[in-house]
Amino acid sequence: MTTTSLVSTPFLSAHDVATIVQRKGLDACLRGMADAIQADFLRWEAFDKCARVASHSTDGVIELMPIADDLSYAFKYVNGHPKNNALHGLPTVMAFGVLASVATGVPELLSELTLTTAIRTAATSVVAARALARPNSRSMALIGNGAQSEFQALAFHHLMGIEEVRLFDTDPLATAKLADNLRTTGLRVVICTSTAQAVRGADIVTTVTADKTNATILTPEMIEPGMHINGVGGDCPGKTELHPDVLRAASVFVEYEPQTRIEGDLQQLPADFAVTELWQVLSGTAVGRSSAAQITVFDSVGFAMEDYSALRFMRDTALELGLGQRLALIPDLADPKDLYSLVRPTASRFVAPVSLPDTQAA
Repeated sequence: MTTTSLVSTPFLSAHDVATIVQRKGLDACLRGMADAIQADFLRWEAFDKCARVASHSTDGVIELMPIADDLSYAFKYVNGHPKNNALHGLPTVMAFGVLASVATGVPELLSELTLTTAIRTAATSVVAARALARPNSRSMALIGNGAQSEFQALAFHHLMGIEEVRLFDTDPLATAKLADNLRTTGLRVVICTSTAQAVRGADIVTTVTADKTNATILTPEMIEPGMHINGVGGDCPGKTELHPDVLRAASVFVEYEPQTRIEGDLQQLPADFAVTELWQVLSGTAVGRSSAAQITVFDSVGFAMEDYSALRFMRDTALELGLGQRLALIPDLADPKDLYSLVRPTASRFVAPVSLPDTQAA
């Protein structure tokens, strides 16, 4: 009997990714991931793109997010279940992902993406804000103070120079948690009693709420000239944060328009409402902010290319730091056509094969 060995696939667990962030530093990871995301936006046309595939239920959504270029295929499995915290003691969002070779189909990385998604979402927010917000922005309102909020606050602090964050959440305990986690970061933290109080005078407003409802977190009277709005929480059908008139008053920018029209705050507006894809601004083929008084909105729903960038960054950083494990996912067969060899009985009576006579012979 032929013996077999197994191909090993690099694997990054939640602990591995947390160790990467601790050793490299969150600010360096945010910066490195933002650089990777921007670099991939600049080669937007190299990707085979599609909107994510979603399975909705009354409690939440489970999604698959695929993308590929000529070398690598990537996907992310991710859920969104707003009741998880209260009912099950679980995170609202949980994710994992894969990088694979386009040439062979061999998986080249399996990684957790729950923590990684929080970092990549914050990094994407900054990539957009650097192109769309006023360059002298120093204050940000952060509406929704859950699991994503620290990463948003610190990304804008480290990568854009935000000095003050103004916090509001309908759950005071979430705000207290966020304020405590930020107390040694150098950010000035202001706890507010309403969304209106938090956004008053802010240069940037980030909404990152979790409820799967058509909510109205920001209304037109709250919006001031020159604001940049980073709408993160409206990311599936039936889940919004911005009043439609906030979008109508602004220049709206998106990741992948076909997906955002289904999932983003944009779902509230007609199909002919004009938007600009972010890659066009980053590449210089479209205008972003055109004046200090202009209101800009980044209707962020999360796109698979950002996860591709995040997986690449985590893979390369794990190699640099010598972290990660290896898993036997794929059999390495002595004879690739003999998959049965994996389960062939170790002791069996040998029966010689019988050759049939050649009935076509003369």
